[in-house]
Amino acid sequence: MSLIPMTVQGAEALRAELNELKTVKRPAVILAIAEARAHGDLKENAEYHAAREQQGFIEGRIQDIEAKLSNAQIIDVTKLPNSGKVIFGATVTILNLDTDEEVTYRIVGDDEADIKNNLISVNSPIARGLIGKTADEVVNITTPKGVVEYEITDVQYL
Repeated sequence: MSLIPMTVQGAEALRAELNELKTVKRPAVILAIAEARAHGDLKENAEYHAAREQQGFIEGRIQDIEAKLSNAQIIDVTKLPNSGKVIFGATVTILNLDTDEEVTYRIVGDDEADIKNNLISVNSPIARGLIGKTADEVVNITTPKGVVEYEITDVQYL
């Protein structure tokens, strides 16, 4: 199985979610199942079925997170020398040459991506177009609206 690139913050968030699932949500759903069983007939007990379904979701998420963490390649970009190149974990400011709109993105792993917080997946078209480039380079990136020309104005390793 291949390694999944992940930032330090992304790995910490997954560990926190895993801890929450194991120490809070799993015991709560086990308690809910026990209470529902105490009500009698399980065939027509909606509370029991809902709790069992919730348990399935929790156990599935725990397995998913554990698998991701076991295959994670955690990259701390702050410990790398800033060569000025766009790499995984870098914070990149780009200028749309058509609209003069400037935006800053951080390139992160698939699970960490959140466009509302300007976190883009390393596998996104924009990130793929930026990786390996340096500040002041002009890149053409194919987007759903067509080819857009961007200038990389800043590359930071935060």
